[in-house]
Amino acid sequence: MDFSRVELSDADKAFLDEARAFLATHVTDEVRRRDRETGDNFDEGVHLAMGAAGYLAAEWKPESQGGFSRVRRRIWELEKRRFHAPWVTWGTTAMVARSVAKFGSRELQDEVLPGVFTGHIRMCLGYTEPEGGSDVATCKTRAVRDGEDWIINGSKMFTTGAHNCQYVFLITNTNPDAPKHKSLTMFLVPLNSAGIDIQGIRTVDGDRTNIVYYSDVRVPDKYRLGEVNAGWTVLREPLNVEHGAVAAAPDGLQDTSIMMHQAGYLAEAVDRAAAQVAQPDAGGRRLLDDESVAYRLGRSIARMEAALSTPGIFGRVAIAQTMRDISPDLMDLLGAASALPKGTEGAVDDGSAEYCYRFAPLVGIYGGTLEVFRNMIAQHVLGLGKPAYAPPKTS
Repeated sequence: MDFSRVELSDADKAFLDEARAFLATHVTDEVRRRDRETGDNFDEGVHLAMGAAGYLAAEWKPESQGGFSRVRRRIWELEKRRFHAPWVTWGTTAMVARSVAKFGSRELQDEVLPGVFTGHIRMCLGYTEPEGGSDVATCKTRAVRDGEDWIINGSKMFTTGAHNCQYVFLITNTNPDAPKHKSLTMFLVPLNSAGIDIQGIRTVDGDRTNIVYYSDVRVPDKYRLGEVNAGWTVLREPLNVEHGAVAAAPDGLQDTSIMMHQAGYLAEAVDRAAAQVAQPDAGGRRLLDDESVAYRLGRSIARMEAALSTPGIFGRVAIAQTMRDISPDLMDLLGAASALPKGTEGAVDDGSAEYCYRFAPLVGIYGGTLEVFRNMIAQHVLGLGKPAYAPPKTS
C-alpha cells in the first residue's frame, strides 16, 4: 500500500490556508454548541456563507465546469471534517441535485439548481417508511395521477433535515399491482405544499430526524423525476452513493470508505483516551502503566486503524461495528466521569467516548442496517446467493 503524501503546490497551500481561515471564521464554538443542542447537523448561517463564497458550487461541479480540482476537493473535505462543520443537509442536497440534473426537466433544473449553489435551496431524502425498514422498495406511499398533477398520501420515517429543507426527494408507489421494483416513481416535492406535516424525533445520540406525513398532497407533474414506474432507475445511483458501493477514483484521493466523517469522532475519542490514561496522578502513577489498560487501549487503537484502512462497503461495516465495540471499552478505561456528555463540567475526555457510544447505533443503520450490508457483501461480492428470510419449514 502506498502511504506517500501528496505534495501541495504553492497555490494549493494558499487554498488550504484560505479554507482554514474561512472555517475558523464561520464554524465557531457557538455554532458547534448550537448544533449539539438542536441535533440538526445543519447551520443556515454557515451554509449560506459557503454558498456565497462559492464553496458549494465548487464542491458539486467537476473541475472542467469550475469546480474544485481533485486535490482541492480533498483538502476541503478534510478541513470541513476537522472543524466539525455541520454537513448532513449539504450531503443530501448534493446527492439529490445530481438526480435533478440527470432526470429533471429543464424547467425543474432552473427552479432548483441555482438555489442549491447559493445555499438557499436544500433537499432531503424521503425513503424509509415506518413499516418498511431498510428495504425502500417496499414503498406504500401512494401517488395517484389527477390530470396534470399527482395526489400523494403516506408517511416517511427518518427524513433527516426536512425542517431545514425546501424539497424532499420522495419515493412513491404508482402501481401497487406491479412487482415492487417496477411500481416506483420519484418526485421532488416542495415541502411547503399543503398537506405536509413534519414532526421531529430525537435519536439516542441527540440528532434530530423527522417523520413526515403526506395527506392529499397535490404535486404538479413537472416535479416528477424520470419515467412513471421507473423510479428505481432514478433511485439506484443515490442509493449506491449512500451505501458506498461506488468505484474508487484512480488517483486515490477519496475516503477509503463511506462513514469516514463519523469515524473521525471515533479517532478523536481514542486520541483523548490515550492522552488521559498517559497522565500521571499525584503519586506519579499512570493508568497506562497497568498492563490490562495498555492492552485494552492498544487493542482499541489497532481495531480503529484497521477499520479506517478497510475500503469500500467493507469499511462501512467495519467502521460502524468498531465504533460499537470499542466506545464502551474506552468509557470503562476512563471511569465514571466518561459518562458525562460533551460540554459538561468534569467530563474526563470532554464527552468524546460517551458521544461515540451513543452515536454508534445510529452509524450502524445509516443507509441500511449492518445486517443489510453484510448480506449485500455476501450476495454481491462473495457470490453466496440471496439470504433466506422465510422461517424454516416445520414438519
